[in-house]
Amino acid sequence: MSSPEAAPTNRERAERGQTSTLLGIGANVALVLGKGTAGVLGHSYALIAEAIESGTDIFSSLIVWLGLRTAAREPDENHPYGHGKAEPLAAIMVAVALLGAAAYIATEGVIHIITPHQLPAPFTLAVLAVVIAIKETLYRRVNKVGEEVDSNAVKADAWHHRADVITSCTAFVGISIALIGGKGWEAADDWAALVACCFIVYNAYHIFRPAFGEIMDEAPAGTWAEDVRALAEAVPGVVATEKCFVRKMGFEYFADLHVIVDGRISVREGHDIAGAVKAAIKQAKPAVYNVLVHIEPSEQDHY
Repeated sequence: MSSPEAAPTNRERAERGQTSTLLGIGANVALVLGKGTAGVLGHSYALIAEAIESGTDIFSSLIVWLGLRTAAREPDENHPYGHGKAEPLAAIMVAVALLGAAAYIATEGVIHIITPHQLPAPFTLAVLAVVIAIKETLYRRVNKVGEEVDSNAVKADAWHHRADVITSCTAFVGISIALIGGKGWEAADDWAALVACCFIVYNAYHIFRPAFGEIMDEAPAGTWAEDVRALAEAVPGVVATEKCFVRKMGFEYFADLHVIVDGRISVREGHDIAGAVKAAIKQAKPAVYNVLVHIEPSEQDHY
């Protein structure tokens, strides 16, 4: 029988995240050039807005890449808990970059709406169709990596790709309306750019909320505390568990746990039980970097 596959280390998870981010950067460089050129030649501000948004994607992906590199560094004297906070900080910076892009696109969109201009060229629809296909593929691939390595920053990078899909779809609809309506409907794709801004702002919040929660040491989603309690209570010598707090820091989790034992045992025995609890939790959940176990005597053992 083959042995179970070892869980990836935090460094390996960070490297996977960095690889997916670099893939997105390369794709966005090509898309900025393609969308920007097509937007200018095809008289489509919605497509130019797309190029701007992809430009912020490059910037934000670089932030994510740097955040992942920093988060993967080992603890040192000045950072005894590691550098994991760099990962959600990167996600927050991505959200801020998205808001900045939305504000710029909205401002320019209003200017284009009140300024007469030509109808967009039909070929811009073909460009957008290609963009949608590429970006949706990137979203699915990067989001899968983000889920597998449990990284808010990588998931944020994926949502940036999904934001491009949404804005491209709205641009496609806007340009189609302009082309079908003809003269007098030139601003339809500019209105589409404004609609796209609403989606971008929504995505920015979607990225910001979990990253901010992690910065604030919010309890992680799921059944982490319950699982940690169950693992501890299965260790011989543990009577029950009391307080249990779990927080996420980058790729790692930290648990603080109060374990109740027979109050008549020696300090050495209590210490050994605490070590066994810590080992059991870390073995069952490799993402847990450290477990702080506080031993308490059972109430019925008080004299």
